[in-house]
Amino acid sequence: MSIRQSLLAILDQGPCYGYQLRLEFERRTGATWPLNVGQIYSTLDRLERDGLVAKGDTSEQGHVYYAITDAGRQEVAEWLGSPVTRSAASRDELAIKFAIAVTLPGADVGAIVQVQRAASLRALQDLTRAKNATGDPDSVEHLAGMLVLDSLIFQAEADVRWLDHVENRLTRAAASGALAPLPLSTETPKRGRPVRAGAGTAADGQTSARR
Repeated sequence: MSIRQSLLAILDQGPCYGYQLRLEFERRTGATWPLNVGQIYSTLDRLERDGLVAKGDTSEQGHVYYAITDAGRQEVAEWLGSPVTRSAASRDELAIKFAIAVTLPGADVGAIVQVQRAASLRALQDLTRAKNATGDPDSVEHLAGMLVLDSLIFQAEADVRWLDHVENRLTRAAASGALAPLPLSTETPKRGRPVRAGAGTAADGQTSARR
């Protein structure tokens, strides 16, 4: 999730101070990704450094307002007009956890599946309850929140289906004998090897000759 572009898009509606930005972000996303004020201000500092926002007036209460610059507006336009790329090489923590676990001796991968499934089902239930909570169905705030909740619900459902798939793969692997610990490789890595004694002698000699 891009906090940077999201805050810029809000600032494109008018100058805001940090806590105001936090409230606006939560109001527009159904409070599904709460931000702390420190996170807001650290992002604003980077945006100011990059010339995308500029400090403006300070209120009587001491609130410092930030305003978007032309460069910031350009970045918002590019963000809204560009697709979100989900790289196939992205490091999904859950997938990596299972990939490592199946190679380890003594790891009960079946139990790991059950623990994760229970957590995913709880998350799915919580999200469904949040979706069914009261709210004005005709408001744009409700619509914005529902879009985020629907996305999270679909992701949780996909996690549960993927865990079923993992369990089936484990069953087939165990039946075929493929489910076995993976020992450390005995091959010496070609990169990062220690420098051999005397390896720098020739270079040192050339350096000395040039002195």
